[in-house]
Amino acid sequence: MILRDLFREKHCVFSFEIFPPKTTSSIQTVTDTLAKLRDLRPDYISITYGAGGSDNTHRTLALCRMVKENGVEPLAHLTCMGCEEEDLLPVLAEMKELGIANVLALRGDRREGVTPSRTFRYAADLVRFLRRDPFFHVAAACYPEGHVECESFEADIGHLKQKVEAGVDFLNTQLFFDNEDFFRFRDRLAKEGVTVPVAAGIMPLVKMGNVSRVIAMAGVKIPAKLSRMLAKYADDEAALKEAGIAYATDQISDLIAGGVRGIHLYIMNNAEIARRISANVGEMLRHANADPAVPGGQEVLP
Repeated sequence: MILRDLFREKHCVFSFEIFPPKTTSSIQTVTDTLAKLRDLRPDYISITYGAGGSDNTHRTLALCRMVKENGVEPLAHLTCMGCEEEDLLPVLAEMKELGIANVLALRGDRREGVTPSRTFRYAADLVRFLRRDPFFHVAAACYPEGHVECESFEADIGHLKQKVEAGVDFLNTQLFFDNEDFFRFRDRLAKEGVTVPVAAGIMPLVKMGNVSRVIAMAGVKIPAKLSRMLAKYADDEAALKEAGIAYATDQISDLIAGGVRGIHLYIMNNAEIARRISANVGEMLRHANADPAVPGGQEVLP
């Protein structure tokens, strides 16, 4: 399955993101999670990338294989920070051998001690490299509030246009918590002539330990409504989980009503969160995808 085709066939694509096990002992846990996710029938599952070509990379590709064997199409993350072409060629060869054709092209996080690549300064360079091989189909990331390292929102839009022009099929956003940021971003892309589908990345905040890490890593803002929720339930883990699921459900429902082309759920390998939210928004997704007329003049296939 080429994921680009899903966006031609459906109004709103629904997907999850997971990460590979950090240790061999946790492989069974991830295997059990995958079995539960398969039953939820997501359109695809993306798998984060272990940079550096080490065992982490092997685990990423092994998890992609497991996803595929579970009957779901994987979207393999691939980063290029500190890599040259010769570093990526063996990874791509293994992807082809496994039949993994859909790739999310990322620059990757800057890491201390890693020499910047001569070839891949930006994700757009990786997109162009991947598109040299017709086997691969490429997605990319985008940032409704702007990339945390970019000097301005306008400059970030410029970088995004370069990625799309290099051959991106669709975009997944970084997580965000204020839907108005997403809708403004979508309108700006349309004004700039960016017409590829954009899936909204949603992360339910169900643990206080995730909050500060998410803010520091992604540089996203916490709206007043969410801030009040976090403050009220900071010392009640069970209540916070319920409130976090409710907040994410409200976000997704509003996005679907606003015509979003995809929901990409960052589930932190938690199958229960995926199940609860899938149940909450399932009817809205079915209704959204029932109309045969898909944006862009395409028709939903029977």
